[in-house]
Amino acid sequence: MAVTVAGFAQENLLVRIADIEVNEGYLEQYLAAAHNVGTKSVETEPGVICIFPMQVKEQPNTIRIVEIYRNQEAYQSHLQTPHFLEYKQGTLHMVKSLKLVDTNPLAPEAMPLIFKKYKH
Repeated sequence: MAVTVAGFAQENLLVRIADIEVNEGYLEQYLAAAHNVGTKSVETEPGVICIFPMQVKEQPNTIRIVEIYRNQEAYQSHLQTPHFLEYKQGTLHMVKSLKLVDTNPLAPEAMPLIFKKYKH
């Protein structure tokens, strides 16, 4: 029996961590761009479950983004959206390094509880 997460089959989820190092002098601009694309993607794309950018406290130019997509098709669709393309093109010169780390969630059944527990 397939485990479902937020109504999606767990085996179809694409879950990754983007590990980004931002070039000196571009941090504030990059943070704003990452915030904007993450917010717009989650608000407008049904297949984007989560794009959650975070800044490493001890290394402010290191950004980690947790990305969760319904499936590979949702991810491919995301890459073609105007807001992602604007982010990607607008931040190319800001990014010193980018590593995408695909993961396998160890407790996917807990994911709906995480989102349910978080309330503003």
